[in-house]
Amino acid sequence: MSSRNGLAAGALGLGAAAALAWIVDGFTGAARSVDPLAAVGGWVVDGVPPAVKAVAVNLFGTSDKIALWCGLALVVGVTFAGLGRLAARAPRAALVGAAALVGATALIVDTRPQATPIDILPTLGGGAVWMVLLWGWAVDRRDAGPTPTTHEGRAPTTDRGTPDRRSMLRLVAGAAAVSAVPVGRALSSGSSTQTARAALVLPSAASTAPVAPAADLAAAGALPWQTPATAFFRIDTALRVPTVDPATWSLRVTGEVEREVVLTWAELLRKPLVERWVTLACVSNEVGGDLVGNARWLGWPVRELLAQAKPRSGADMVLSRSVDGWTAGTPLTALTDGRDALLAIGMNGDPLPAKHGFPVRLVVPGLYGYVSATKWVTELKVTRFEQDQGYWTPRGWSPFGPVKTASRIDVPRSGHEVTAGMVAVAGVAWDTGRGIRAVDVRVDDGPWRSARLGEEPATSAWRQWVYPWEAMPGSHTITVRAQDGTGQWQAAEVRPSDPDGATGLHTVTVRVV
Repeated sequence: MSSRNGLAAGALGLGAAAALAWIVDGFTGAARSVDPLAAVGGWVVDGVPPAVKAVAVNLFGTSDKIALWCGLALVVGVTFAGLGRLAARAPRAALVGAAALVGATALIVDTRPQATPIDILPTLGGGAVWMVLLWGWAVDRRDAGPTPTTHEGRAPTTDRGTPDRRSMLRLVAGAAAVSAVPVGRALSSGSSTQTARAALVLPSAASTAPVAPAADLAAAGALPWQTPATAFFRIDTALRVPTVDPATWSLRVTGEVEREVVLTWAELLRKPLVERWVTLACVSNEVGGDLVGNARWLGWPVRELLAQAKPRSGADMVLSRSVDGWTAGTPLTALTDGRDALLAIGMNGDPLPAKHGFPVRLVVPGLYGYVSATKWVTELKVTRFEQDQGYWTPRGWSPFGPVKTASRIDVPRSGHEVTAGMVAVAGVAWDTGRGIRAVDVRVDDGPWRSARLGEEPATSAWRQWVYPWEAMPGSHTITVRAQDGTGQWQAAEVRPSDPDGATGLHTVTVRVV
């Protein structure tokens, strides 16, 4: 087998091996998100330092997972192709390398959260197929003997029947046949969950969110006050969105409680649900960033569920767990006070989208998502900060994560040109624990001027603002600051997002013509 064919053989072998791994995964529990590539990707995410995570999120935003998948595909593709090329020259060495790679991947899969011994079968099965194909190509090459050449030293162009080419044709046909099953599975993946979501009619809320038509100032170019679900940011560690059948979903309350409680989907739907406006923000959101959104959530107050379980004296934290093993450590007080932390099942009048946690997620006002907003939630463990940690805390992030007062200029955009005259400078400000009392705008080194605020139906929701600016020709810098409900202005000191949220004043530079 030529080196060039070896490269192709290695790459095609990757497709066949991955296809078989996917098939085996389908028989061993596809919803656990422990397929080989997702497991390796999760292992990479787990090992990323906070500073690197912040850079990745700032660079790629909500496309961070696409970037990671592309990077993984490139590395894995190059590795498989390289081993395929090595098999053309040293088949035993290629098999040793393949075995080491498969073994390392199986070990990673086995150490993923909630993994069971059976979860390594897709890796071992796909890896075995790949090694068998590598060995078969090597045998074809050995049995074929030296490749005949012309008197100029080149291989004949009419050679259509050598074992090398026959093995490549068999490989292509085999890979296509095996891959047909995963393609069909991909088309039907999560179909039962999608069907259940589409058929779900949300119960009426016992307490509705206040109507606030004056909350949206409708400034030209500004984002809407209510963020559509399709535009709502998504930052999490799930490389493959878990598919959860609500009919089999349940939530367990365990740990330091007087009695353990199990809540089923049917029971949750019968509870007196409430609607609340809540703005969620990611701790990785930089000053002026878009990793924040406001939505109308429907759910059952978590404090009601915890009241049934009766946390013991001394407990101060609830460790929430996702179906894929991700955890968040939330202060117990944040789930039991009057802020309406919810077990949410609805978003903006519709069932939760799958990528936002269908069927059930946590929504906790006043806290960054990494310590509160667990999607696909399946367990609440009442515990203590001195005993347990959420996923991001041992990786360098603060264990608490209260949302900091922040403000953002949405229009005009930095670097854009505007026409001289009256210009609407507009944006949003939020402090989801204390609300927003005032927003000020400054042009260049001039005085701070008060902006007009939209209505505030809830202190847990952000607030729109607009400032009419008489723009004069030239280059100008515009800065915004917000004051929380207690009268405290947001921090002007510039600090990065790690370990507990960025601070600083958002500034844009525009040219007036």
